[in-house]
Amino acid sequence: MTASTTSPRPSQARSFSTIFLIELWERFGYYGMAAIFILFMVEKIGFADVQANLVWGAFTGLVYAAPAIGGWIGDNVLGTRRTLPIGAAILAIGYLMLGIPSDNLNLFYAAMGVIVVGNGLFKANAANMVRRIYEGDDAKIDSAFTLYYMAVNIGSTVSMLLTPWIKDHWGWHAGFMVCCAGLVLGLANYAMMIRTLRGIGSPPDEMPVRWGRLAIVLGIGLASVFVVAFIVQHQSISDLTMWIAGLVVLGIFVYMLVAGSRSERAGLVAALVLMVETLLFFIFYGQMSTSLTLFALRNVDLEWTLFGFPMPTWSPGQYQALNPIWIMLLSPLLAWAYTHFGKTGRDLPIAAKFALGFVVVALGFFIFGMSGGTAVAGKVSSWYMIWGYGFYSLGELLVSGLGLAVMARYVPARMGGFMMGAYFVATGVSQYVASKVANLASIPENLTDPLQSLEIYTSLFNKLGLLAVGGTVVAFLLLPLMKKLSATHGAQAVVDASGAAGLRTVGSEE
Repeated sequence: MTASTTSPRPSQARSFSTIFLIELWERFGYYGMAAIFILFMVEKIGFADVQANLVWGAFTGLVYAAPAIGGWIGDNVLGTRRTLPIGAAILAIGYLMLGIPSDNLNLFYAAMGVIVVGNGLFKANAANMVRRIYEGDDAKIDSAFTLYYMAVNIGSTVSMLLTPWIKDHWGWHAGFMVCCAGLVLGLANYAMMIRTLRGIGSPPDEMPVRWGRLAIVLGIGLASVFVVAFIVQHQSISDLTMWIAGLVVLGIFVYMLVAGSRSERAGLVAALVLMVETLLFFIFYGQMSTSLTLFALRNVDLEWTLFGFPMPTWSPGQYQALNPIWIMLLSPLLAWAYTHFGKTGRDLPIAAKFALGFVVVALGFFIFGMSGGTAVAGKVSSWYMIWGYGFYSLGELLVSGLGLAVMARYVPARMGGFMMGAYFVATGVSQYVASKVANLASIPENLTDPLQSLEIYTSLFNKLGLLAVGGTVVAFLLLPLMKKLSATHGAQAVVDASGAAGLRTVGSEE
């Protein structure tokens, strides 16, 4: 008999708190690293904007795509509960490598490879553990994931404010070392609370450790480090990798449409439309760590006031923290609105929420774009960043925040894991495209006049605002189609449920 059958299962709240805390510390590490990463490449290593943006784009593209493989390893090879801390430990090693005071570029690229492997093993399995904790308890799972998302924002807010400050006072490598320290604390806490996860996980978790499988996974992970390091250094290879990934995702959708039954196709087409809209949003999202951060470095007045009172000076990397801060402020209001309008029968369909999301994203980028009109000596007020990020973050809640809900709502359960992997890969491709877009505002190395860089950045932001307007128009034009597809999908779901109920009734009578 296993331990899970001889002792009571821990409470859901205690189990969830264990995952909540390690997720918080993992996000602390990742977003702390992200807050200073592109600035490190431009200011410390001396990369030109074009190279820095493309390295970051290839790196984050692989970071987002890797969980598609890591989730499968957790489910079928090592076990979800075991794979999660392995991924966190590998991430800590990656941040430790960035924290080593060395200018060796090979070490820098290798660190990126280690982080990609660690994130791949951690990210999907952490979310999967939350799902398994509340499996069969639909009433609690929505609130659990809301709190889980809050862990992401708490960790990212603290680290995005702290890491640039540490960098300013003790140097770049000290900032990266803080990210490593966060993962070490998270792992220590996970080790102390591991008993709260007894009996929770995938089938391999309940079997003895298969050391041969673990050795194979770690060996493949080590090889992947060198592959990632090679890809991020070569733009042509990065381009080819992302093209292949995009074609694979498209092929998966085509296969699903062909292999699926007629009743499933309406939901799959709806999921495809909304997923394309989500991926468009990630092009805007990718500007946070690229063009918007470099804009803050060169053209934002870091000193600002509130009602005439001077406020603490921000470091350029700290402006990224405005995103999670706004997310935490707006999430409760949006959740209340969803609940209120749902009770009165006036809740908007998910496709309409996507369309509204693009409206507010457009407003956010137009705010960034119009900032140049009031600039003084090429510097704009920090308030443009604050309000621009506010609208941008509301758009994130309306579009990206519902991306995974689209998969759950429209994709058949038997295809769920496969499609979730495709979603992660497609998001990675979108992140790389975002870096290409950011390069439209790359500043030549010999250009030092802030007035000229201001014109370049604001031109890009206005173009992105217009792109978001285009996304809005397309989203609204597709609303009738989405309404029809949703109705067809919903009607078939009722038929399928009735058929299943009928089979259960017949079985009970027999």
